[in-house]
Formats: sequence, structure tokens, C-alpha cells
Amino acid sequence: MIVTFRKSGKGRTCSWEALRPPRTRVPGPSMAAGGDVPHDLATFVIEQALGIEHGFWGCLAEGATFRTVGRKSTERGREVIRRHADELDRAEQMVNEVHFGWRRGDPTPVDAELDRALERWRALPVDGEIVLEWTPAPARGRSRSRR
Repeated sequence: MIVTFRKSGKGRTCSWEALRPPRTRVPGPSMAAGGDVPHDLATFVIEQALGIEHGFWGCLAEGATFRTVGRKSTERGREVIRRHADELDRAEQMVNEVHFGWRRGDPTPVDAELDRALERWRALPVDGEIVLEWTPAPARGRSRSRR
């Protein structure tokens, strides 16, 4: 799955769109960004780096239809969420612990990855994009930039 994060709104907002094979476009919500790593980008980086297979991004890649994305809910999408509900909850808790710890300056297992994401986000011009690939079975270090 290819995910494109776009900086907009004079650099104060972020939106994303995922392209799920073979050709399904999944529009994500817009969110505040400012000078920090946007929440969904941080979630992507953390889940990929920690090898969290069934967090938000892994479930989205499998076809989950979350309320926060611009897609109609489907039975298949709800089933993905039901099947991985416990893993989703654990992933959300882990992502929040890591992200907020990193923001406070506490050491985390993904400091380097989040630091790189922050550098890329801050260097991105308005209307610029960061394109990342979500792999089906993520493992530490497999997040690859396509730009």
C-alpha cells in the first residue's frame, strides 16, 4: 500500500491518501500539523518501525473501513476491525506512548525514525508530499520512501 502525506494550509495541516492494491483509493482526514510530525504520519512511522502488523495502517491495508477515513463502511472492512480489535487497541496504546514520549524527549525505540520524519516534514514545502510504502508484514527498518 502506498500512502501519500500532503502538507497544506500554509503548512499547518496534513492530509493523506492511501492507494491499496489493486486500485482502491482511501482518502484520509485532514489534521493539524504545524511544526510537529502529524499524528497519522507519526503513527505510520511507529507502527512500521516496530513491526506492528495489525495497527491502524496494517488493518487499513487489509481493507478496514474506519469511520475517520472517507470510505463507505463495508462488511469486509468491519470484519478486519473486529478480527484485530485487541491488536488495534494495543497498537494505539503503544503508538501514543512512543509518540508522546518522543515529543517529551524521552528515549524511544524509534527516535531515529521519528527524527527523520520530523526533518522531512519540516523541510517539505506547502503542497509538498511524502510518499511511503506500507508493507504487508512490516519489520523494523522496512519503511521505504518513494521520494
